[in-house]
Amino acid sequence: MLAGRLLSLLLLPCLLLLAALPVQASLLHLAGPIPADLGVQANGLAPCQSPAHCAFSKWPVPDAKAAMVKLLPAVLALDGVELVETNADYLHATLTSRLFGFVDDLELFADAARSQIQARSQSRLGDSDLGVNARRLERLQRALLAAAPSLSLP
Repeated sequence: MLAGRLLSLLLLPCLLLLAALPVQASLLHLAGPIPADLGVQANGLAPCQSPAHCAFSKWPVPDAKAAMVKLLPAVLALDGVELVETNADYLHATLTSRLFGFVDDLELFADAARSQIQARSQSRLGDSDLGVNARRLERLQRALLAAAPSLSLP
């Protein structure tokens, strides 16, 4: 009885401390190495090396730079997002999961020459992302359609 009471007295301050942490705080921070293939390559964003922990999409748009502007609020609304680099043609953000602190890299490229947005989301660690990256890109695609209903996305 005394041991249980003592344990709860010790746990309560810890729980209060955790509750006061920012929403993006996580138990662990499993960042992993920064991918070497980030950024715009010769033909745009690098393809995924493995679909198990990476998703890649191309969305046809009439004006790629305008579409990037429409996508920015949706990116900023994602959980655990932190912008790393952004300009008129390119956006790189990291997203940190709440529980374990896994870090994913999100890239968007306004490919004006091909009238498309290239989107890539990749986990830094692990063999499988359990579909997180694909769902993230689907969410951004839906947000783009909602922000600009005249776009003809597949």
